[in-house]
Amino acid sequence: MTPDDLAAVLLDPAEASAIKTGGSVEAAVLVPLFWDERGPVAIFTERSADLRRHAGQISFPGGRRDPGETLLETALRESEEEIGLPRDQVRILGALPPLGTVLSDYRVYPFVGVIPAGLTWTPAPSEVARVFEFPIADLVAGHRHTRLLSKGIPFRTSTYTVEGQLVWGATARFVRELLDRLPTT
Repeated sequence: MTPDDLAAVLLDPAEASAIKTGGSVEAAVLVPLFWDERGPVAIFTERSADLRRHAGQISFPGGRRDPGETLLETALRESEEEIGLPRDQVRILGALPPLGTVLSDYRVYPFVGVIPAGLTWTPAPSEVARVFEFPIADLVAGHRHTRLLSKGIPFRTSTYTVEGQLVWGATARFVRELLDRLPTT
């Protein structure tokens, strides 16, 4: 699958931005992908341990929408701030369906973009502990349906473990949406 093939099965970014879902705080994430000899590779962050929300979790770069910006602008700004990904190095392919998070009350809009392979990451220490490049094939291999606890409440959910890193929650749901559109799953 090429980036253009993926673009054909994604939502239009403007249409996706108009979808209403649960959550009262609007946020956006970027799902940065590049292609190399391993096939498509996705960029993830490990959130800093001292953050108020979702500390230490694996996520896509993103955050809250600032007044006056579109959701796509939010995803690009946050990616530049968090990992040093220049906006002009991202070609937006489309979007995945947004979702609401029950516990944190966010409405999160994911945008998918292709970037050049071989970029150097500059994590913002106040927000990002590390940046990971996970091949899609490794995400597929690391999929499990797992029992987790969140705020003392047990639940079963899809998770992805790559290089010892657990991807779960909203990020795992976005990964599932992406994988459903790729022929490698």
